[in-house]
Amino acid sequence: MSETTRSPMPLSETRSPMPLLFRRHSSGEIRNLASLSSSLLPAFGTVMGESSVRLKRFLIAPYDRRYRLWQAFLVVLVVYSAWSSPFELAFSKASTGALLPVDLVVDAFFAIDIILTFFVAYLDKSTYLLVEEHKKIALRYVTHLWFPMDVASTLPFQAIYRVVTGKTSRGQVFGFLNLLRLWRLRRVSKFFSRLEKDTRFSYFWTRYFKLICVTLFAVHSAGCFYYWLATRYHNSESTWMGANIPDFKSRSIWLGYTYSMYWSIVTLSTVGYGDLHAVNIEEKIFTIFYMLFNIGLTAYLIGNMTNLIVHTAVRTFVMRDAINEILRYAKKNRLPEGLREQMLAHLTLKFKTAELQQEQVLEDLPKAIRSSILQQLFRTTLQNSHLFKGVSDDFIVQLVSEIKAEYFPPKVDIVIQNEIPTDFYIIVSGAVDVVTYKNGMEQFLSKLGSQQMFGEIGVIFNIPQPFTVRTKRLSQVVRISHHHFKQLVQPLHEDGKIIHTNFIQHLKGLKNEELAEMPLISEFLDDLISEEASMNEAGAQDQQENELSATTSSLSKTPSTRVIIHGYHPDHKPKSGGKLIHLPDSIENLHSIAESKFGRRGSTILMADGSQVEDLAALREDDHLYIF
Repeated sequence: MSETTRSPMPLSETRSPMPLLFRRHSSGEIRNLASLSSSLLPAFGTVMGESSVRLKRFLIAPYDRRYRLWQAFLVVLVVYSAWSSPFELAFSKASTGALLPVDLVVDAFFAIDIILTFFVAYLDKSTYLLVEEHKKIALRYVTHLWFPMDVASTLPFQAIYRVVTGKTSRGQVFGFLNLLRLWRLRRVSKFFSRLEKDTRFSYFWTRYFKLICVTLFAVHSAGCFYYWLATRYHNSESTWMGANIPDFKSRSIWLGYTYSMYWSIVTLSTVGYGDLHAVNIEEKIFTIFYMLFNIGLTAYLIGNMTNLIVHTAVRTFVMRDAINEILRYAKKNRLPEGLREQMLAHLTLKFKTAELQQEQVLEDLPKAIRSSILQQLFRTTLQNSHLFKGVSDDFIVQLVSEIKAEYFPPKVDIVIQNEIPTDFYIIVSGAVDVVTYKNGMEQFLSKLGSQQMFGEIGVIFNIPQPFTVRTKRLSQVVRISHHHFKQLVQPLHEDGKIIHTNFIQHLKGLKNEELAEMPLISEFLDDLISEEASMNEAGAQDQQENELSATTSSLSKTPSTRVIIHGYHPDHKPKSGGKLIHLPDSIENLHSIAESKFGRRGSTILMADGSQVEDLAALREDDHLYIF
């Protein structure tokens, strides 16, 4: 069957004031759908086009690729801070020696990040819109605990003391001030949270690596604090370290660190060889609390490992099981690589959009509230589509209450050529390609953007969909049911006339290469032009009203049966193509229509099998009639 495309309408998009998904040109395209966070998906009703709204000057998008790389680099520096802070407390010589310039460089990077934070837009949790105002961004940062703690953990107190006094101090106070850097560990927590949601990485190994990091940090911190107790005790020989190495304070830093780690590990693992044990009361109290802490840490580790092995994250495993099922199905049936990727992309997007829980939220609400929400989200999109321009508010209100909004990943066919038309679609955000297949070759016809429509020609003419419509990128569309649309137009005659006029104007605007793929539509337009030309005669006004009413009846009333008529005997070779008409209510009227179409009046009506037609009620949709 022939196929349809619409001429690309102007991509004038109505944008929300602050759309949820901003895409800066500097950040590049998001190529892996699996890496999308649910907070980055466009909100329902948000219009996104090729030229997305950019952020204001001197603002950084929180998901900008370069900013994400900067955050990942800071995580590496946080790991160093987590190691050096307890280490410098226990071994004060290191804090004023080789580690001092390294600390200054690391603090400088975090100072830069504090400044950058004043220029990073943030997502408002109440509206889910990016806030771009510099004043609000700064006020939010300064009034929260983050700002004073970031500043306190970044100030190089020891270097400042040296500059002010000109002396180098190894006092314990600076060691404890350095512990403020552990505030930066929150970045590591956020980093692991992102990795756990990213399906490109194994959830099990990501979680496992996180547990290892937690264990190593606990072991390292406990060992350093235990060594610090030995260094500050008044009698060094009455300490756990002095009992084994009397002159440990003058020995190598790394010797003391090795002993500390050895004690911490054997205590955490409850091995307890007894070769290193608490000697004084302070060490015994610390060991008691450390062992109690180990009980909680061990329970945490065992619980998490059990959760990973047995339960894990149920939702993540459901998604992974579904992906594995698709991979096995595709392999078993030897599906092509492109089709397998489409299946995976659609499944992944389904799980990503399910995080938004919009469908569940809408289903649990009363119909009146649900309708009001849909009005707020999609009313403008429907009103600006070519088919519904100028229709009444009552029509839009009724139509929008029954629409269905969906996401589609890139390179997915929404409408397939020659499929039975059940729905038509309006693009809210994203873009689609309209293609056709000729002699097994794919041919591009046009591109459609936001607020444009596809699939309506097959629905209105009740013919198989003439084209394949494929997404170019992540797209959101609203789907309108054929059945609901017909029922809605039936009592609204004035709106039906407006829709009819809009539809005719749209057909006239189609490109020649598109009309060439739809011979029935081309013939319909040719007949329409001929009839318009004949309206110059007397009585043309009445004829026009009757013709408009008859044509609109296919929209405003339950559609009559449509048949294709031919002006020759079924055994003869066709001299011309058939004509698609609405079946009249009598055989006499059918002969009159055939006379107007073929220029001669016939007397006999046959079916394709040669049987004669005696009762029009027995005819079905798309039957071929031969009148001669």
